[in-house]
Amino acid sequence: MKKILFLCCTLSSIMTFAQQSFTVMDWSSSGSLHDYLLQKAHRQYDERRTRFNKATISTQSVITYGKAARSACLRLLGQMPVGGALNPVITGIVKQEGYSIEKVVYESFPQHHVTANVYRPERKGVYPAIVFLCGHEDPAKFTPSYQQTASLLAKNGFVVLVIDPLGQGERLQVTTAEQSRHERPGKKEHTLLNETSNLFGTSTPAYQVWDNKRGLDYLITRPDVDSARIGCIGNSGGGMQAIYFAAFEKRIKAIAVCSYLSSRERMYDIDGPTDGCVELPNEGVALMEMSDYLAAAAPTPLLILAGRFDSIDFIGTLSACNELKQLYTAIGSPERFKLFAYDDGHGLSLPKREAAASWFKKWLYHDSTFRRETPIPILSPEQLQATSTGQVSTTYPNEISVAQKNQALFEETAPHRKQFLQQPRTSIVKGIQALLRLQTVHTPVHVEYKPAYTQQGITYNKAILRREGQLPLPVLIVQPTVQPVGTLIWLHDGGKRKIADSTSLLQQYASQGYITLICDISGTGELEDPASLNETRYYNKEYRNATIALHIGSSLVAQRVTDMINLLDFATADSTMQSLPVTMHATGLLTLPALHTLVLDNRIKQLYLYNGLSSYKDILQKPTALNWYSYVITGVLNYYDIPDLITLAPPGTIHMNN
Repeated sequence: MKKILFLCCTLSSIMTFAQQSFTVMDWSSSGSLHDYLLQKAHRQYDERRTRFNKATISTQSVITYGKAARSACLRLLGQMPVGGALNPVITGIVKQEGYSIEKVVYESFPQHHVTANVYRPERKGVYPAIVFLCGHEDPAKFTPSYQQTASLLAKNGFVVLVIDPLGQGERLQVTTAEQSRHERPGKKEHTLLNETSNLFGTSTPAYQVWDNKRGLDYLITRPDVDSARIGCIGNSGGGMQAIYFAAFEKRIKAIAVCSYLSSRERMYDIDGPTDGCVELPNEGVALMEMSDYLAAAAPTPLLILAGRFDSIDFIGTLSACNELKQLYTAIGSPERFKLFAYDDGHGLSLPKREAAASWFKKWLYHDSTFRRETPIPILSPEQLQATSTGQVSTTYPNEISVAQKNQALFEETAPHRKQFLQQPRTSIVKGIQALLRLQTVHTPVHVEYKPAYTQQGITYNKAILRREGQLPLPVLIVQPTVQPVGTLIWLHDGGKRKIADSTSLLQQYASQGYITLICDISGTGELEDPASLNETRYYNKEYRNATIALHIGSSLVAQRVTDMINLLDFATADSTMQSLPVTMHATGLLTLPALHTLVLDNRIKQLYLYNGLSSYKDILQKPTALNWYSYVITGVLNYYDIPDLITLAPPGTIHMNN
């Protein structure tokens, strides 16, 4: 046993030593890409702060700022579905003391059903209404605190529409043939749906906003609702829905946001990106903070409900509230903004529910009496469900989920892709560069050489490539044993040691006259993000970097294309390599960036791709596969698919394996 233990320890030590021997960076570089992307995000937020400070000068400047924020919100949300008839159906009524609960189903877009409960006062009449947006609790409208909130409002004279969000309650979207959920609560589904939606320039938030808009459309058709007095409340993830809805929907006359408003910039620093329903690509480059969506609604009465010990950062909440207070004061309506903070955590606790009811009573009834809650019976999901089976997917045979809607969008956008590819090649290249937001860089690539390492007769020269304003790259360089005939670049998504350990392969290259460059591209090898910092529920090992890259107006694909161009610039500026033809090999997550680089840069003469994505259609058809977010470019399928890129390459230059 001791001998076996000794042998295992020895092998482990050899492997660790081998990995360290191929290390190039002289600092702990695993978080470098994250730091690099965050630095870009902070520069955008600095610019946004400058713009915000100018907005508080006068009433007119606040109005102008709000209009710009609303326009930005509409752009960021992206393409909305095309609505049809609402076809609302009340499938049942539950009588309670002082109010009743109607079970309602309506169509957000054709054959896409939204389940909801309507709480209404017992007496006949015309009442103000509240759109209630649920958080991430899996039961959605069945959640006890949501039943308590809606009943409190109904008892105080409001008609309340409580909507099941996508992927929750009765609205599972990503299911198997048996309609089981595979342990995917709403947070996972929201992210999976956002991933596929982003390919078309739309988003999970856009679908949710549309569901909520159509819910409001339904409310104002009801004879018991006063369409001039509509409020909106949301908690947790529903709080972020309410924040987007405030900017989107002008019919809302009073707002309450619970347990979500904070500072996106600060949240990224502390926790990183969260669920797909609260992440909009390009938000950073649009210079938008969370508070800006609410600024778009000013001077609509706005109540922020927060727990001082909430998982949503309270310091960020105070920062956002201070900004909104400045705006409401500058516009001459400081009384229309209020922060209610309580010594508790996340969610709609009793004090917050009572504060919300009192707020809506004040602004929609002009009654400043504080409202108190009385106990109610909590009903079971079976008592409140609006569908016959408990799921829209099994109740309606022709139900179209968001996942299916996005698959249909692939066919609908085909003419756009065809039109894009019919342009002259120079226009296509410029279009791809614009989509990736690539910038031409004229500064030189500086090379810092490190001590070489020799293993089994192969000498690995080490170098750090640096370019002003860009991420440093670690490179291993293996020289040929004969006259150089070409430069061979190897990019493995498992890191450069996967190739560096293949001594027989490198010996073969050396004997054939190739100078071999083995590089860790952003997010790989020495630059790989720690797995512990990426939530497994998001189905992506580099979710936080993929999301932040999209947030700042870029993508991991674009970042990696930039790295590859920097590597090519290094090779073609080197006196030994500058006249040699370049061959590139790329695996897995690096295949798509390599393909883009080939199309955009004619210095690659041969490209070998291994185990890469063959079409974005694969992501749409298999949304639960791992690491798809690493391939996402916002709006890409409005322009081209991966096979289209291949047609743009010179014949005979691409060699695909698996």
